[in-house]
Amino acid sequence: MWCKYIMEYYAAMNNIKIILASASPRRKELLEQIGVDFEIAVSDKETAIDGGDPIEACRTQAYNKAVDIVEKSRLKYGDKDFVVISADTIVAIEGKILGKPKDKSDARQMLKTLSGRKNRVYTAVFVYNSLKDSYESFVEDTPVEVASLSSEEIEDYLEKKEPYDKAGAYAIQGYFSRYIVGIEGDYYNVMGLPVGRLYRDYLKEL
Repeated sequence: MWCKYIMEYYAAMNNIKIILASASPRRKELLEQIGVDFEIAVSDKETAIDGGDPIEACRTQAYNKAVDIVEKSRLKYGDKDFVVISADTIVAIEGKILGKPKDKSDARQMLKTLSGRKNRVYTAVFVYNSLKDSYESFVEDTPVEVASLSSEEIEDYLEKKEPYDKAGAYAIQGYFSRYIVGIEGDYYNVMGLPVGRLYRDYLKEL
């Protein structure tokens, strides 16, 4: 009886749908990079973050997006099993959250704040598995050191499209990489999804 249950469980795992609850092209790219077959469902539950504890802020955002897509997936897939992955990334410096810049002036101020200092990139990840009917989560923390930026370098970067849809107004994998002194931890976390940990702890057995 127990062996039959285990066989049925792993058979269901092999047929499970994986859903990424994110519109981020970078998260999509990272999941594709590690060979995960998935669908995308975008949540409308993301809200602006103006302050508070960075870890709790990104956990709340990721959780709200996960719950939204889980509810929609139950309606869409019925009795079929699925996994929902949601994530939210926040950049903070000395506990102050740097969200996505509202405009050019906001991005300029963020870059001045980052110049010559270390910031921390937090990504909260929630994973819901319908077979377990449970949410699991973790938060990855990666310190990033930025070189001192001249006014000319800041203004040059502001002319790119890159800063305006990124937490902290920078993309480590893009043009801004020339200003990165170093990181401590997971590079892919800074991009928006710590895929190594996600795969090892939650997706490997699917």
